[in-house]
Amino acid sequence: MLVYEGIKSSFIEDVDLNVITEKIYEKYKSVFGRTSQNEINSWKNSMQHMRGVLSDRQIPDDAGIAVEFNIPLTSKRIDFIVSGRDEREKDSVIIVELKQWEECEAVSGKDGIVNTFVGGAKRNVTHPSYQALSYANLIRDFNQTVQDEDINIIPCAFLHNYYLKQDDPICSEMYKEYIDRAPMFGHDDVLKLRNFVRQFIKSGDNKEVLYRIENGKLRPSKMLQDTLAKMLQGNKEFTMIDEQKVIFEEAKALANDAVDHGKKKVLVVEGGPGTGKTVVAINLLVELINEGFTSMYVTKNAAPRNVFEEKLKGTYKKNYINHLFKGSGSFINTLPNEINCLIVDEAHRLREKEMLSKGENQIKEIIRSAEFSVFFIDEAQKVTAKDIGSIEMIKKYADEFNAEYQIAYLTSQFRCNGSDGYLAWLDDVLDIRQTANFDFGDLDIDYDFKVFDDPNEMFEAIREKNKTNNKSRVVAGYCWEWEKNTQNDPNVFDIRIPEYQFEKSWNLNNTTTWAIDSESINEIGCIHTCQGLEFDYTGVIIGNDLRYENDQVITDFTKRAKSDKTLDGLKGKAKKKDPEALKEVDRIIRNTYKTLMTRGMKGCYIFCLDKQLNAYFKKKIEKRH
Repeated sequence: MLVYEGIKSSFIEDVDLNVITEKIYEKYKSVFGRTSQNEINSWKNSMQHMRGVLSDRQIPDDAGIAVEFNIPLTSKRIDFIVSGRDEREKDSVIIVELKQWEECEAVSGKDGIVNTFVGGAKRNVTHPSYQALSYANLIRDFNQTVQDEDINIIPCAFLHNYYLKQDDPICSEMYKEYIDRAPMFGHDDVLKLRNFVRQFIKSGDNKEVLYRIENGKLRPSKMLQDTLAKMLQGNKEFTMIDEQKVIFEEAKALANDAVDHGKKKVLVVEGGPGTGKTVVAINLLVELINEGFTSMYVTKNAAPRNVFEEKLKGTYKKNYINHLFKGSGSFINTLPNEINCLIVDEAHRLREKEMLSKGENQIKEIIRSAEFSVFFIDEAQKVTAKDIGSIEMIKKYADEFNAEYQIAYLTSQFRCNGSDGYLAWLDDVLDIRQTANFDFGDLDIDYDFKVFDDPNEMFEAIREKNKTNNKSRVVAGYCWEWEKNTQNDPNVFDIRIPEYQFEKSWNLNNTTTWAIDSESINEIGCIHTCQGLEFDYTGVIIGNDLRYENDQVITDFTKRAKSDKTLDGLKGKAKKKDPEALKEVDRIIRNTYKTLMTRGMKGCYIFCLDKQLNAYFKKKIEKRH
């Protein structure tokens, strides 16, 4: 959908008459609702600069111009588009990513990420060239008109307030591949950008190409299908067995039926830790893309998205497939049934709204947007106050959209050495629910569970396990502060336990793939870096938010770090002894530790800050019979 469309001559006239911003705003408001004053100001600024670029006789007056092109399948928008034909009369579209930035910093260890001032604070965001390239890839991979008619999509970025310096961080070697494929222009590069436009737009199209792209049918390209098939082939981490394969085939059949007959369908797949929800989800993504369906893998938490992108891509660059992995807030503005299939992993982590209070309800938005949606869920892994994903709510919105609803179950345990007994024991020992598995020592299971009296010894034991295949990590409850200004400094020790001379850093903020980074064995992860992922061994440091007092396991929300946001909205009520809030914070803390203690496939080592809790766990693993 185009917010503003015209030809070069009418665009320049609208800018000169000072009506361009009003025209953009009125159309934007009618489609998306009101926007911020900052965005309105950015239109005023950017359109003047683009007018300067296009004010050249050699750029045809009837070249197509579009502003704020909403990319199908997403809530993302392309800032500026110029369309026409090149010297061989080949249809060409130039994508221009516009930025108001004045400076930025490079971010090492994160692919295509820079740090700059946006939205009132310094934030990590995608490099402008990476962003433009990913938008171009999305259009190439999913627009049938672009594929069939071989329309040339050319991405670039224009930082019109940015004075690019020699050795500027934004031009560093780590971004070279993206800048090569999507050139970047600064404040002093107007002539260079003008020549770039001239190179591809020799004759105008009277915005005809824009119209064809806007109305093009959505389907995955053959190149994307072939690429994904090669990525999955022989990748043992994504091999399905037993009921995983059964549910995969059922989901595939439902997707085909929904798309072929125009009947919206919703599938819920319920399964505990280690039952293979993600294995099925990734296989579904690849298979449905290969069958020609527009499909995406969705999670609230970025950690699993980034890790599975990395594991799936193999020797390919991440930008080949990154547009297939989406955050759960990506479907605020998508049209009803715009996407064939949405595959939602960790559905218990879905929220009412995105971080900036955008959207209405993520479950509703996902079901509305897709002809077929599948939700992989474990309600016992809700670990923040804002997690609202539930089977009941999914069913509610399926009914609201008159969708056929179905539920399936993954029950076989493939993590924790296939031990349902261990999971039941955890429920009992953490007082989540009473089970028949009181004592670990009496369970006939091959799972390595140890309690350590010294966190240093536990850390070294996990480090030793990690030497085998880089699949062991240490994690902890969120009981230590994570100071904002030192989150990238490995020499700052956030987690200190003085009596044991134990000092470690929280996971550094300069990577999106902590779970598989070779150096992250030296750091300690939290629930947000490991939920939805698995290791061979996990070491868990249990903070003072979980203790053993008066012969019972208790929780204490006051021992959580101030930087922990998982209890936002509950702490104040809990301090006033609100019974519902107290019940909810208790559930979240217990669920958090259960989730941390079920990341290891072969074993879990723990150290408890509370000595009585350590003794309690030791007693529970003694063999009694």
